[in-house]
Amino acid sequence: MTNNTQLNKAIDAFQSNYQGHFNKFIDFLKIPSISADSQNSEDIQKAAQWLANYLRNMGMDAVQIFPTKRYPIVYGEYLKAGSNKPTVLIYGHYDVQPPDPMNEWKSGPFDPIVNGDLLVARGASDMKGQILAGLYAIESLLAVDALNVNLKFIYEGEEEIGSPSIVDFLRDHTALLKSDFVLNLDAGMVGENAPTIVYGLRGLAYFEIYVQGPDHDLHSGLFGGVVYNPAQALAELIAGMKDKNGRITLPGFYDSVIPLSEDERKELARLNIDDEFYKEQTGVEKLFGEAGYTAIEQVGARPTLDVNGFKSGYLGEGPKTVIPSTAMAKISMRLVPNQTPQLVNEQLNAYMKAHAPEEVKWKVIQLSSDPASVADPNYFATQTFARALKEVWGVDPIYKREGGSIPIVSHMKNFLGTESVLSGFCLPGDLIHSPNEHLHLPTWKKGILATIHFLYELGE
Repeated sequence: MTNNTQLNKAIDAFQSNYQGHFNKFIDFLKIPSISADSQNSEDIQKAAQWLANYLRNMGMDAVQIFPTKRYPIVYGEYLKAGSNKPTVLIYGHYDVQPPDPMNEWKSGPFDPIVNGDLLVARGASDMKGQILAGLYAIESLLAVDALNVNLKFIYEGEEEIGSPSIVDFLRDHTALLKSDFVLNLDAGMVGENAPTIVYGLRGLAYFEIYVQGPDHDLHSGLFGGVVYNPAQALAELIAGMKDKNGRITLPGFYDSVIPLSEDERKELARLNIDDEFYKEQTGVEKLFGEAGYTAIEQVGARPTLDVNGFKSGYLGEGPKTVIPSTAMAKISMRLVPNQTPQLVNEQLNAYMKAHAPEEVKWKVIQLSSDPASVADPNYFATQTFARALKEVWGVDPIYKREGGSIPIVSHMKNFLGTESVLSGFCLPGDLIHSPNEHLHLPTWKKGILATIHFLYELGE
C-alpha cells in the first residue's frame, strides 16, 4: 500500500467501521426494489428514500428526490473541494431484477445471508453492493478529512427496465449534472485476481415480431394444410436470420460494423477466457457462434441476434388441436459501435419484407433502442483508476469490451459531454439476474480500498 499517512488513515477508518457498513448493506438489501413489478412501487420509493437519507447523513448537500413518470431519481452533491479540483458524477441504480423463479432460491432473495465469503441476496452484486462500495470509500475519506474532490450523485430506479426516464432527466438537468467525468461501478471483473476496466459496451435493440394468419384459432383437423400456420411461418423466418456459420443474414447487417483491430484482439486474448470457461458458466456441451472469432471476441465485440421468447397457440396442460391465429417472438440484438438501433430496425423490416410468406401478415415493434459506446482507455481518470486497482490487487488491470449494455454511458456522453470510468467489483459467477445472486465479499472489500485510493489520488 502507498505510504501516505492521510490515505492510510482513511483505509483504517473503513476497516474499523466495516461491521457498521455491513449492517447498513443488509438493511438496503432487504428492500425489494423490483422495478419490473408495479406491486413493488412502494418498495422502490422506500429504496430511494433510504439512499437520500444516507447521503444526508454523510453530510452531502442539496439532496433531492426527483419524481419521474415512473420511479424517482436521487441526487446529491459535495462541492467543498474548490473549483480547481475535479468534479466526479457518481452513477448507480437502486432497482433490482425480479427474483423469479422463486423455487430455485436456497434462501429468501430479500433475506440476506452470508455463506462463507459470499453475501447472498437479490441486488447484492447488481448493484446495491457497487453503490455502497463508492459511498463507503467516500465516507472513509470524509472521516479523516481526506476527501479533496467535488462530487455529484445520481441514482436511478429504472435501470433494470431500460431507464425510460433517464434521457429526459439528463436533458432537463445538464447544468445541475455538470462534471468532469462519471464514475460508474455497474460493470464487473473478469476474475477475483483480475481487476478490470471496461472501455466498450454493446448497444441494444429489442423487438417484438407479430405474425397473423387466420382471424381466429382454427381446428387443425378441419383446416390443417389449408392455411399457413403463423407459428411455422415465424419459426422459419427466425431460423433464416442466421446461417450455418452463425452470421446474421439481415441485409447489410455487417456493413457498418467496425472490425476488431489486432491490438484489441491481443488485449482480449490477455483475458485468457477460453471455451471451457463458457461451457462451465452455461452448462452446455458445445459452444455455437460466428465463425472466425473466439468466444471472448464474440461476447464483447461482435453483434448478435437472439430469440428471447416465442409465443403461439395453446400452451396449457394436455392437448388442444388448433392452428393458432397469431405468433409472436421477442428478438434482441446486441450492437457494436457504428451500428444504430434505427439502422438494424430497417434491416429487420427489410428481411421480413423479403422473406415473410405472402399468406400471412406481420409487423415489427421496437421496444428499446440504446446505442453502443467505446471510451478512450487512456483518459486521465481511467488511468488514475487503473493505478488504484493495481495498488490494491498488485497487478495491472485488464481492459475489456463488455458484452452487455449500460445505456447510461452513451446517454451521459451525448447529453452531458462526459466520459465514464466504468468498472466494478462483481464477478462472472455472481449469478446476477438469476436465483441465488451473491457478492464475493473479499473482492468487494478490495474494490472499496481501490476506490479510496482513486478518489484520494484525484484530490492530490
